[in-house]
Formats: sequence, structure tokens, C-alpha cells
Amino acid sequence: MSETGGVREVKSAARTVELLELLAARGDRPTRLQELADELGVPRSSMYALLQTLISRGWVRTDVTGSLYGIGIHALLTGTSYLDSDPRVRLVRPYLDEASEALGETIHLGRLDGRGVAYLATRESHEYLRTISRVGRRLPAHVGALGKALLAQRPDDELPEGPYEAFTPHSRTSRQALLADLAGVRARGYSVDREEGVLGIVGFGFALRYDTPAQDAVSCSVPVARLTPEHEERIVAVMREIRAKIEATAPGSSGAPNWR
Repeated sequence: MSETGGVREVKSAARTVELLELLAARGDRPTRLQELADELGVPRSSMYALLQTLISRGWVRTDVTGSLYGIGIHALLTGTSYLDSDPRVRLVRPYLDEASEALGETIHLGRLDGRGVAYLATRESHEYLRTISRVGRRLPAHVGALGKALLAQRPDDELPEGPYEAFTPHSRTSRQALLADLAGVRARGYSVDREEGVLGIVGFGFALRYDTPAQDAVSCSVPVARLTPEHEERIVAVMREIRAKIEATAPGSSGAPNWR
């Protein structure tokens, strides 16, 4: 049994979290009881009992036949509470509005979560609207401007061995290639994602250095078709200014918990 901070892991709690994370990762692809039992290595009867408990509490939902399972609405309610209660998300939101108005492009706030970045807030461009919001979603750190800005804040020896997943033909999948890119991020002071996560989209990422190492970053995403050298220069200038404003007003020890 694994330990965290010297305390033994509670097996039933860990299994519940693993199940919820598995269902969340499947998104709009519901799954069957046997698949879940096999995936988590749990007896079918135990998995069924756990699912029924979570269904009764709104964390899991099932279809009218009772044979398909997906993430429940209480996951959304809890996630919304996280965003509403985080002082730094509240701090950054007005500056996302300011950057969006100044540039007319999509602006993101993200936070490092293991080897990925979770999107906490987004201001969509009126010129380029996604059909699915990124808020609450997660992207591997090596393929996005947000993630690369945050990886560059950390020592190279923390970077895991590759190969890494390719999202597009432009994704950096080797450790050597990513290390070279991160060296460029440190020299420039910001990251650039040229169609590495999404074809046709370029991103510029700026770590928010109110933590050491930085946990949060902001980025600007723009379609390749609209990215002229002049526009790129303006994006970098505006986002540098936005980062400076955020860092200057970041909450200190004002009595708020210092979450880890």
C-alpha cells in the first residue's frame, strides 16, 4: 500500500478517485461495467457497488438501461467551486479580459498539473470560436504554450524521458528537442507553440512568477492565417505587460491558504 506524507493510502478512497478520473477522461464516450472493472483491476461486484453508490450521490450517471456509465453532474459542481474559490483565478480574470480586448485573440490561464496543464479560464476570440470550451480540460505540457512556459521554469533533470505523444506533425516528441526548445523559452522569456498542439494555431505562453517555480501561466492563441510579424510583435508586447500587471498585484500572505 502506498504512502503519502507518511500516511497510508486509503484503498477505497483511491479506487473511487481512480474511477472518477477514468470516467472524466473518457468524456462523451460512456463505458460498461466490465470495462471499468478490467481497467482498474477490481472485481465486477465491487465495481458495481461503487458505481451505484456514486450514482446515488450524483458523481456518476447511467443510461436508462443501466449498462452505460459516465461522469456525473456533481463533478461539475465541485470543479466550479474550485475555480470560484481560487484567489489567483479571480485575480487574473480581469487581465484576461484586458488582453482579449487589446488583441482580439483567445487568451488562456492554465495551471501545471503533473505532466499536463489544466485550463482554468479562457476568453475566446470573436474571430475564432471553439465548439468546446477548454476550461476544465487538460493538455500535456510539452505540446502547448502554457505548458512549455511552465516547464522552462524547472530544472531540465525534472523532464521525463521521451518519447512524448505527438498531437500534430509539429509536436516535439523527443526529450532532446524539447530541451532545446525550453532553452529558447528561457532566453526569450516566453514560449511559442507553432501548431504543436492544434494545427493552424500558434500560442505564446508567459509563466506567472508569483510562485517559485511558477505554477500558473497565461497565453495568447492566434490562427496562423492571422499571424503577421507585426501582430506577433504586438501580442508579445501586450502579454508581457499583462504578466507584469498580474505579478504586481498577485496575492501575498493576506491570510489566504497557501495551497500545495
